[in-house]
This record gives sequence, C-alpha cells and structure tokens, in this order.
Amino acid sequence: MSLLIKNKVNCLVQATNLQTTPMRFNSWLRPTLTSMTAALALAVCIPLSAAEEQAALPLDELRTFAEVFNQIRTGYVEEIDDSTLLEFAIEGMLMGLDPHSMYLKEDAYQGLQDSTSGEFTGLGLEVGTENGYVKIIAPIDGSPAADAGLESGDIILKLDNVPVKGMSLNEAIEMMRGPKGSKIVLSIGRPGNSEPFDVTLVRNTIKVASVRQRLLEPGYGYIRIAQFQSSTGADVKKSLDKLLSKGALKGLVLDLRNNPGGILNASVDVAGLFMDEGNVVYTEGRVSGSDTRYDAAPLDATDGAPIVVLINQGSASASEIVAGALQDHSRAVIMGTQSFGKGSVQSVLPMSDSRAIKLTTALYFTPDGRSIQAEGIVPDILVERATITAYDNTQRIREADLAGHLSNANGTRESKKDAVTKELLTDDNQLYEALALLKGLNILRLHEKKVQAKAANTL
Repeated sequence: MSLLIKNKVNCLVQATNLQTTPMRFNSWLRPTLTSMTAALALAVCIPLSAAEEQAALPLDELRTFAEVFNQIRTGYVEEIDDSTLLEFAIEGMLMGLDPHSMYLKEDAYQGLQDSTSGEFTGLGLEVGTENGYVKIIAPIDGSPAADAGLESGDIILKLDNVPVKGMSLNEAIEMMRGPKGSKIVLSIGRPGNSEPFDVTLVRNTIKVASVRQRLLEPGYGYIRIAQFQSSTGADVKKSLDKLLSKGALKGLVLDLRNNPGGILNASVDVAGLFMDEGNVVYTEGRVSGSDTRYDAAPLDATDGAPIVVLINQGSASASEIVAGALQDHSRAVIMGTQSFGKGSVQSVLPMSDSRAIKLTTALYFTPDGRSIQAEGIVPDILVERATITAYDNTQRIREADLAGHLSNANGTRESKKDAVTKELLTDDNQLYEALALLKGLNILRLHEKKVQAKAANTL
C-alpha cells in the first residue's frame, strides 16, 4: 500500500513540474498544452524506484508531441476524437521500434491467442515488416497461403488492390482477416521474379497440426513440426513413441522448414527430447527477469540415434532455438539453407481485457553464445531446394540380363528400398539428402561397434 502511495506522489510531482514549466508556444495553445502535458506525465510516469535510475523525462519532446497532437485535433481536415489519436500514437511508438513490436487491438489480440491454441480463421501466414512492406516469414502447412504456393521471403505489395507500403502491420493484418469463405487478392513481389503477380486466396479455418510423423524407411523416422504451440513438446514425445513402437530408430529427420516459431518454452521442451542435458537457450534484456537460462531435462528419447534437422529461410524464432541448440551440442547435423534470423523475444503485456502490446524485451542466444538476431542459423551442410530429374537406367544391360549367366551363390536378393523413398529424389531433394546422410551415419555407427567388439575380443 505504501508503495502505491509513493508512486502516486511521484506522478503528481512530475505533473506539477510540467505544468509550471514555461511554455514556448502561442498563448492560445497554453491551456490545452498544459493539461495535455500533465496528462502525458501521469500516463508515462513509472514507479519511483525505476524513475530514480533513469534520466529526467524529455520535456522538449513531450511539448512537441503535445503541440502536434493539438495541431491534428484542431486542424486536420476530418475531426478525429482524442482517444483515436492517442491509439495512433501508441501504434506509431511500437511500430518504430522493430518489426515485431506492435499494439494489439481486440481482433489482433484474440487472433494471437487463437494462433497459439492451434485453430483460427484466416489465410495462414506468419508476417513481418520490411522497408514499409509486409514480408511473408512463412506460410502455415495446409493453409490457403501454402496451397497457393506463397513462399518465405515473398513481399505483399497490395491487398485487394490497396497498396501496403506505409500501412502499419496491424492494418495489413486486419485487412487479411475475415470470415471463412471470403476472398482476398494479394499482389506479390518475389525475389528473382521481374514482375509482381496476383494470388486470390479464400479465407478458411486454419487447423495447425503442430506435429506429424512417419517412417521414411524401416528404422528411419521423420517428424515435422509446423509451429511451436503450448502442447508441441508433448506432441513430439507422442510422435517419437509411435515411431519407436515400430522398432529402434537408426536415424531421425526433424523437419523445421517454414516453421515460423511460436512459444519459447515449447522449443525448450522439444530440444530437451534429443539432449541428455545442458543449456538450450538463454535470453538477455533490460527488464528484471529477462536474463533467463533454459536447460534441457536429462532425457534423450531417441537413445542417441543420429538426427538431421532441416531448416530454410522460413525457419524462425523457436525453430532456430532448437536447431541452434542441437548444433552447438553436436547432437544433430543441420541441413538446408540459412534460417530467417529472428533472435528476439516478444512479451505480450495485456493493457485491458481487449488490448495488449507485444513488446520485444530480450534477445536470445544459443548455448555457445551466438546471437541469432538478423543472422540466423547457418546449416552444417548447405542443400538448396531444387528440382531433380533422375536418369532412366532401366535400359542398361546388367550381368543378370545376359543369356546363360551364372546364378548368385547367395540367391536372388530383392531391393528393400521403399518406393516412397525413391520418390523423395524428385519430390523433396532436401529430405532425400537428409535420409541419405542418416544412412551413412548409421553405417559408420555399425562399423564402430564392430571395431569395438573386435578390440574387446582381442583383449
């Protein structure tokens, strides 16, 4: 109770000081500006303990703000109420910080909560801002955006023929939201394309299947994480259990391509499933509690099986945390292309039941101290996504085709290569290369075991 009283006294003192500070504006502005600066002082005042550690408020800038505010409310061509103007000011403050800090009004705030739960209505895009335009970070698996072929790095130039440049991210997101079944036309600029192109999308219910799994071949598992939600850690554990129920794993592909991130704690849970112990990520910031270390639980659910992690330009935030941790601990081979480079932590701070601010409060670092921000994770093995055409070798003559050939003493051996795996070469060359690497790593493990067994027998 005493702390609350002190804070109020401190705020009132600041307001009084501002009111008595001589004004440098015309006399007709003074009444408005005096009340305005007092209100601003009350709005921005902070607890006494924090205020003592900071420099005095920038009075000249506050006066300038008050003057601009008054000029707009009295001289703008259309009348705008004070509360709307102040919301514009709040949006502008946050938008000027970085591409990920923003003011969340009711719809955007609800949408953020829905996206972490795994179901919402929209286009299925994770977006940010770049040079005044809206940039696609990643389309969500199975969404209208993904089905239309939109890619990480695409720039949205227009929405329903309305130019996006200069529009706030909130405004762009609001335009992209809408009821299920409604259409919107996106004008897209794509690096490498000389001309923009239009894409018509139909809004739909996005059900984000956070995790899915399958066997690529007997013993070689595949887990795809589309987004990090609150239950992703538990979902990955269930997927691993399903794969292990079919036999021990010789290797695992963890696919984080076009994964825009999500909840930080979920990334820590996932990384911990493949590590025995050690740091996953740590954060550094200015506010109390932002310097935090996240360590893995002593559990490797794969029992040390080789892992290849696939990433690309659409892998951001939480997916970069997982890739960076497994790379630093030499627990996995990272394959693909350089990731997005979002190495900042956003805290959602509710202002009311329907309003919040999403504020960048810290940067995160891999266990070896690498900052991911604006750099991303560089893969151990660079493999670009490409269209591969396999040679047709079926017309070549082999020994077995010759008349009167001798039979193999061990009998005829059918190839056990899965037909699905053959298709990977042309359908997904990155996944094909990941599987090939896992097979090579598994062969080396078997050789090492033979050498160790021979050495033990010799002794």
